[in-house]
Amino acid sequence: MARKQLLVAWKALRRVLLLAFVWIGVCYAVFHFTHGAGNSFLIGPFQRSLLQTAAPPEHHVPVEPLKSVPTSKLESSTASRRDTTPDGKALLDLRPHIDISPSVSMKEFLSKLSNMSNIPRAYWENGRRPAISSKSCVKFPELYDIAFNNLYWQKLSAKNGTFYIYGAYFDNRSRVGNVPLVRILVMADRVKPPPTLCQLWYNNAAYPTISTTKYTYAWYSKWGNYQDGILQPFIVTCKAPYLNPKREAPLSVSLVEKQCDKPTNNVRVVNNRPAVKQDFAVCVKGLDFLKDDLSVRLIEWIELLNILGAKKIFLYELEIHPNISKTLQYYQQKGLVELTPITLPGGQPNLPGLRHNFLSMKLTHKRQNELIPYNDCLYRNLYSYEYIVLLDIDEVVMPVQHHTWKELMSDVVPMALQQKNYTRASYNVRNVYFLDDMMNEETKHTVHEVGIPGYMHMLQHVYRAKNFTKPGSYVKCFHNVERIVSVHNHFPLNCFGTLFRENPRGKVRSPLESHTYDSVYFVLVCFQDLQAG
Repeated sequence: MARKQLLVAWKALRRVLLLAFVWIGVCYAVFHFTHGAGNSFLIGPFQRSLLQTAAPPEHHVPVEPLKSVPTSKLESSTASRRDTTPDGKALLDLRPHIDISPSVSMKEFLSKLSNMSNIPRAYWENGRRPAISSKSCVKFPELYDIAFNNLYWQKLSAKNGTFYIYGAYFDNRSRVGNVPLVRILVMADRVKPPPTLCQLWYNNAAYPTISTTKYTYAWYSKWGNYQDGILQPFIVTCKAPYLNPKREAPLSVSLVEKQCDKPTNNVRVVNNRPAVKQDFAVCVKGLDFLKDDLSVRLIEWIELLNILGAKKIFLYELEIHPNISKTLQYYQQKGLVELTPITLPGGQPNLPGLRHNFLSMKLTHKRQNELIPYNDCLYRNLYSYEYIVLLDIDEVVMPVQHHTWKELMSDVVPMALQQKNYTRASYNVRNVYFLDDMMNEETKHTVHEVGIPGYMHMLQHVYRAKNFTKPGSYVKCFHNVERIVSVHNHFPLNCFGTLFRENPRGKVRSPLESHTYDSVYFVLVCFQDLQAG
């Protein structure tokens, strides 16, 4: 019985082995005929189809082309067509259409970031930190111990108020006195902020220099929002004595409540000293044009200011249309424009669109926030320009009897000195409007020189309002940077000394502590429909 079962099993095994041999033979035959030398017609299209399925030809990494033996002219022609693009380029030689410029090194990136930030350069790569003694009760703050706020601000949370710090600047102008100053631009949530101290960090000092502070209110209480809880603009001033014969400025400053408080802020002290001091710069508040493409008008405005004598235009960016961004980038590369991004401090909104609506609805908040970029522009350029002019992008100071601002001021300054022999802090410009509704299609091209393109908005305006604005109302000024402590959109708010406002006859006295000079030699030209910014 067992022998019979064994015989049956053996027969079954033989059948399995026979089937296996047959299957191996079939596979060998298929392999031989599909990959033999005489059947290359299968290899090219088959493998090319695999490559083409895997990725489009333009994304291939260049490799050596596959070598195959063509079997006919038709076959060769087909392969050639499949290996080339319609314009005759080899598919396998194509490169992906991507930016292949070298990536910016970390050193270059940090260098660029350090130039647009208020963070001291001591924190950046190869930066040198002050060698603070171990006996000092306070150390140079670590970078990530700083309380940052809304990208460009630093924060001090005091017992009775909160400070948002934007920038700090070294001031050793002649009227400051024997001891230089550091000016700090802040927004504080108190109309009378609590006392604070400056911790001044010098390059080779073993201890920080402690200095008391003085507050200069950069707003006027009767203009509104004069209440605690609303951010108020201040210029915080502290003395910054020279510590060595080299007369070096401090590297940075921290604002604290008490001498040995661990600082939560550390702001770089700006001390720009160009080799040559130029004559005129223009300062523009934060641009807020998210949807309005004013790039063409902006070009006309920038070119006109350059013709009149503005050496550089300093603009601040809240949110702008992409075409405006491209325009300003072009002028930055030419050296005519400097664009600085800025945000609103504290709990104010910074989401694009939401911020625009906030500033449209909260006009007094808007005016208070504008004082930060205006005064930043002043203090960054204390030693770079003789005069700064604060303008909106729909305004031009247009000389009536001169071609340039330089020619204008060369006449106006001596005239002012003849009346009273002292240097004025600013020279104001009365205002006249050129309104869009004064134009119509019939007169648009018949009353001025032929050849002015229709897209040049300002040059199309040849009719103006009959009357100037009242003296002192809505004026703009040429500010003498040697005399100004703080500026407002229309006039200086604080100057060195006890000053008063005068008209050409010197009769009017005003509590605004500044000298101005009102002259029909120049007018401020305003164009109607660029008021959104």
